[in-house]
Amino acid sequence: MHIKSVHFVKSSTSFDQCPSPERTEFAFIGRSNVGKSSLINLVTTRKSMAKISSTPGKTQLINHFLINDKWYLVDLPGYGWAKTSKENKAKWKIMIREYLEKRENLALTFVLVDIRLDPQRIDSEFINWMGTKQIPFVIVFTKVDKISKTKVQPAIIKYKKTLMNTWDALPHIIISSAKTKTGKEEILNFIDQTLKVTPF
Repeated sequence: MHIKSVHFVKSSTSFDQCPSPERTEFAFIGRSNVGKSSLINLVTTRKSMAKISSTPGKTQLINHFLINDKWYLVDLPGYGWAKTSKENKAKWKIMIREYLEKRENLALTFVLVDIRLDPQRIDSEFINWMGTKQIPFVIVFTKVDKISKTKVQPAIIKYKKTLMNTWDALPHIIISSAKTKTGKEEILNFIDQTLKVTPF
């Protein structure tokens, strides 16, 4: 897939403020500081489409971008240790879960996980929640350039073992790096193949 055009559509503070569900959507979400903005910018070939910040929790709204005048890329708030109030975190949680559960044109969610870290409880809990709700998703390991090549597969295996405590079969896994562009084509191909079988 070639990204020909990217247009910002709107930011929403709740599920019911999102654009009319007339186009297929692909959402990106992950723990705060997982590298979500960098990966979105890589996938769309735009340097600053999603804001990059050293401060975790920069994305606080549901952000819709129209890609190729055909489908939406949705940048969701991160979960985890963003520097914000408990009240804001509670609002984000409700906003995110309502969107993921109720958005009828959401075809697939890319759940980003930092490959440098040991399996984090917050990631496992979110992934298990997605499975319980039967929301289609792919796991994307980010920042693969930050560790040696010999540590990549052991890190993935460790994560798989953790998830297999609650999963019979794991979702598809992609490894990525915004710096080396690893995973870009695989993500785009996954989106392209999904678009061919969605009703929108």
